[in-house]
This record gives sequence, C-alpha cells and structure tokens, in this order.
Amino acid sequence: MLLKVENIEKSFGKKVVLRDVSFNMEAGTLYGIVGENGSGKSTLLKIIVGQWKPNRGNVIIDGGVGYCPQEPLIFSQLTVEEHFQYFAAAYGLVKEDWKPQFNRLLEHFNFERFRMEKVSELSGGTRQKLNLSLALLHKPKLLILDEPYNGFDWDTYLRFWEFTGQMQASGSAILIVTHLLTETDRFDRVFDLKKGVLE
Repeated sequence: MLLKVENIEKSFGKKVVLRDVSFNMEAGTLYGIVGENGSGKSTLLKIIVGQWKPNRGNVIIDGGVGYCPQEPLIFSQLTVEEHFQYFAAAYGLVKEDWKPQFNRLLEHFNFERFRMEKVSELSGGTRQKLNLSLALLHKPKLLILDEPYNGFDWDTYLRFWEFTGQMQASGSAILIVTHLLTETDRFDRVFDLKKGVLE
C-alpha cells in the first residue's frame, strides 16, 4: 500500500472542511476525487503532502511523493533548466540521477525548445508542463495532482495520459483531484467530495 488516509478531519475555526475522510491506494492504481469549488479538495491534498496538519487522523505514505499544485510553484526569472536544477537539489538528486529524467520529460511533453527560456517568457500551457514535470523529476511512487489539465492543449493532454499509464505500469499510484472529471473509465476508483465527506 502506497497511501493510507485514516479518519482525516480538518476545521478552520468553526468551519468544518473535512469530515472523517479515509481511503487507501495500492501500487499501480489511479484514483480521482471530484468536488465543487470549496468542497475541501485542495485542503485534503495539502494534508496528504504534509503542508497542513489535520485536526484528527493520520496519513501514511510508503515511498516518494510528487505533488503538482493547482498554482505552479515556479519562479519568473529562472529558466526551465534552472528550475530542474533547483528542484533536483531539493530532492537530493545528483546530476547523473536527474539529468536523464529531465531530458525524458522535456521530450515527452514537447518543450525541449524552451529549456533555456525564463518562466516569464513562457505561455500558460508551457508553465503547466513545467509544473507537472517538476513533480515527476524524482520518479515518485505516489503522484498527487491538483487540477492538472489547466492550460493543456489536446496533444499535451494525450501525452499526459500516456505518461501516467507508464507510471502505473511501473507500480506508481496517481491521485487526481479536479472539479470536472472526464474519461472516468481510465480510473480504478472515483470519489466525490461533498461538504467535506468522501463518498
């Protein structure tokens, strides 16, 4: 089991955001969580990746985590390659580990030509490719994605599903959180988060 979420509850003051949320993810699975804006989706993700603490409950993760937030954590004055160097250092990767994956991601998501461009010069779609690729740099066993399709064109959308399929085949688990889920047949399980309750 790569992810175990046990009885998570979260409140902000008197406002209850998550109520007794529990689920598990095995290796090679793809899960989706849907819900309207304000239903608690992003709060749940931030708890899973350790950014926020729950008021109650536990999260157990076996292996490395890749997190692609809805708002890209990127810097306008750094180039694409400098971002990979920065995140590789944060992940504790040596050049021999991250450089082949860097080249693979640039090629797969078709943005090699932007490797020396500053983020401030990139389109929104290319920034989202960078945001996703940074989460994949260290080859995580658990990939967590918050609204990952924003800004993707059709070609990138197809490339995204091809890559996630390869990850599943290699034993990684992927959790996608979105307000709108299409192609539900791709998923092993889809949850609906309503008023803080996972159904």
